[in-house]
Amino acid sequence: MAKSVAKKTEQVDVGTGDVFKDLGFADADERKLRTQLAMRINDIVKERKLTQTEVAEIFGIPQPHISELRNYKLSRFSSERLLHFITLLDRDVEIVIRPKAANHAAGLVSVLVAA
Repeated sequence: MAKSVAKKTEQVDVGTGDVFKDLGFADADERKLRTQLAMRINDIVKERKLTQTEVAEIFGIPQPHISELRNYKLSRFSSERLLHFITLLDRDVEIVIRPKAANHAAGLVSVLVAA
């Protein structure tokens, strides 16, 4: 006796390239910006081989907050505050405003790192 095998199909949705938009966050652009800034902060801290205690002293905040930053728990940090942290790590921050690219539906905010 032959068994019938049911074929199961799965649907795959193509993402937008922005996980925060795909998850439906109303503040997706802000979350993406804060994540990009936190990534750069964490890169600089790693490059300089700073401990969380040292970073907390530089930023003037409690060490547990540095742990949150390191683990991308960013609810307590605004974009402006993260930009300030970058300057405290001896980096310049330059904001450039230019016309929107033709292939974008809306304006785009991104963090670029200069060598």
